[in-house]
Amino acid sequence: MTTIFRELFAYRVLIQTLVMRDLKGRYRGSALGLLWTLLNPLLYMAIYALVFSVYMRMEIEHYAVFLLSGLLPWIWFSSSLLMGTTSIIEGGSLIKKVFLPPQVLPTVTVIANFVNFLLSLPLLFGLLLLFGVTPGWALLVIPVVMTAQFALVLGLTLVVSATSVRYRDIPPILGHLLTFWFFLTPIIYPITQAPARFRSLLFLNPVTPFCLAYQEAILYNKLASFEVFGAMIGIGVCALVAGVVVFGWFRWSFAEEV
Repeated sequence: MTTIFRELFAYRVLIQTLVMRDLKGRYRGSALGLLWTLLNPLLYMAIYALVFSVYMRMEIEHYAVFLLSGLLPWIWFSSSLLMGTTSIIEGGSLIKKVFLPPQVLPTVTVIANFVNFLLSLPLLFGLLLLFGVTPGWALLVIPVVMTAQFALVLGLTLVVSATSVRYRDIPPILGHLLTFWFFLTPIIYPITQAPARFRSLLFLNPVTPFCLAYQEAILYNKLASFEVFGAMIGIGVCALVAGVVVFGWFRWSFAEEV
């Protein structure tokens, strides 16, 4: 475990370079460029807000803010996992030709999507001002939530990137799984609207505590409960440890299988 993180630290300059290349290349050739970082979540928010606050009449004050505060972290999470499944496969030439610790590739994916998440936050805070919601002191806990989520996202991305090299069915399966996973996460609905007998099952979803923490801090200026914070930290640490273990198990076969 220490070897993987030591190698990441040793290659930090390369990681920074690859992240910048990823961000520049992602929208290269498009007329709007980095504006898609704001437009993509805005379009998702507009569609879900139309369906659930107009057509289905979900009575939640400032529903667009509620929706976006959970949607942006989800986009970071799901995009990292989807792109991570092919990060080592697509970067196989680098692994074969030069000595490059393979964990650099999924880590670059996670960091690039994290930067996109940070760049989209002005959209969220602009929406707060538009609806007359004043951000409060609870926003100070957001860096803690981001750190725990980063551990979760990196850990799971390490798992899917390593296993996808050997099992090539994982990328399409994961795409369908994430669609199902999205609707089992309290993003488009508050957890209080889930049937009481199923509500406890939502906490088996590792993304649920993070959505609750973001929504409470951003929209309601409240801290999530100690149970939620404990769950976030525990989930993040466990996911990261599991990711490192699984990645270490598969990494020595990458050069042969990519």
